[in-house]
Amino acid sequence: QVQLAESGGGSVQAGGSLRLSCEASGFDYSSRCMGWFRQAPGKEREGVAGIYTGDESTYYADSVKGRFTISQDKAKFMVYLQMNNLKPEDTGMYFCAANLVHWCGFGVFPKTGDFDYWGHGTQVTVSS
Repeated sequence: QVQLAESGGGSVQAGGSLRLSCEASGFDYSSRCMGWFRQAPGKEREGVAGIYTGDESTYYADSVKGRFTISQDKAKFMVYLQMNNLKPEDTGMYFCAANLVHWCGFGVFPKTGDFDYWGHGTQVTVSS
């Protein structure tokens, strides 16, 4: 059974930091694009960061470059999102997702609809 379990969300003030974790299980973790998405109320879900588990290439949306860092622990099938200098506009539900087919990194990131598996999300709230 495929499972993506996110944790680490919470409420912080602007300028603060959070570290999200995603534990993957039930599928072959090697050579996959793992992504972090967020969705604010009334807005579309958007990809913010991705990592290709095979070569650790990374992708970042322009809105988070220089503030967020995606990483993995391949041995533990874990993906992390370190979020620094958080802003109120970073508020939303954050989801971990897996794409079984496409590579990602260096400006390349699959469409939201192309991701095969999704977690249930973890809430991040940033107050000004």
